[in-house]
Amino acid sequence: MNEYFAPMEGITGYIYRNAFQKYGWKMEKYFSPFLAPKTNTKKCFNHREYEDIRPDHNEGLHLVPQILTNRAGDFLKLAEALEELGYQEINLNLGCPSPTVVTKKKGAGFLGEPEKLREFLEEIFQGTSLDISVKTRIGLEDPEEFTKLLEIYNQYPLKELIIHPRIQKDFYKNTPRMEAFSYGLEHSRAKVCYNGNLFTKEDYQTFCGSYPACTHVMLGRGLLANPGLLQEVHNKTPMDRETFSCFHREIYENYQEVSCGERNVLFKMKELWFYFREMFPEGKKQIKRIKKAETLRKYEEAVNDLFQNVPLYYESQMTGKES
Repeated sequence: MNEYFAPMEGITGYIYRNAFQKYGWKMEKYFSPFLAPKTNTKKCFNHREYEDIRPDHNEGLHLVPQILTNRAGDFLKLAEALEELGYQEINLNLGCPSPTVVTKKKGAGFLGEPEKLREFLEEIFQGTSLDISVKTRIGLEDPEEFTKLLEIYNQYPLKELIIHPRIQKDFYKNTPRMEAFSYGLEHSRAKVCYNGNLFTKEDYQTFCGSYPACTHVMLGRGLLANPGLLQEVHNKTPMDRETFSCFHREIYENYQEVSCGERNVLFKMKELWFYFREMFPEGKKQIKRIKKAETLRKYEEAVNDLFQNVPLYYESQMTGKES
């Protein structure tokens, strides 16, 4: 199975990606948080975006920049700039369900205008020689929309089609609509990658057993909540406490190097602990202290207490079995 790391805005930037590659599973591909073309400016990237995709910030990683737009000219402008940086593949975001994105007819919102989407794809595939992959939902309001969408995708030489089998209205709730994914897997001309709700080893194994023809999966929230998930799947050994501590420290120290002030570092780390807390189900008191920390010293005290005194999720399970 080939595994990709899904992009998550504000979280899976280059600092996180490098730490994960060092301490987690070696991913086949990483996808950058989306790049949104700028209007009324000659610049293709703002400072934050450029720092994230700089090749020297992603050495040893197979990074695929993701673009969010519904304007072919803007897409091609970004594609040209990315090609100059040495990238050979780019990804089109047709999956973001955020209302602020969808109301602008971008992300999953673009799926509601299939004829405009067809015209857009026609222009971008004619306008660049770079490989283009697509990350898509199965529709805006109704999963039946996916049949027509797939007919459109099949008209173009997609590098691959990454399917998140929810409609935009689902956001990240409800069960993925696997009937639509099965249809896509069977009828897509492009290679298909699955994305959605792979949170545990059992989820991963169940998916692989149910869809042996699918050889590519994209994971996001599951890897954020358990950075050792894929070691657990493949090596049967969860990420140990020391490795997780080193992983956390690498991210924390690098954020301090590049961020301006304690407030920004705390904000970034608290975002991560929204997911990391799943590693310590018995650490509610310490997690609360992390959330309330207003200085780095208070943050470090809470984290150290957590690492020293609270069992990891699998340690809790083993203790429960023994008792």
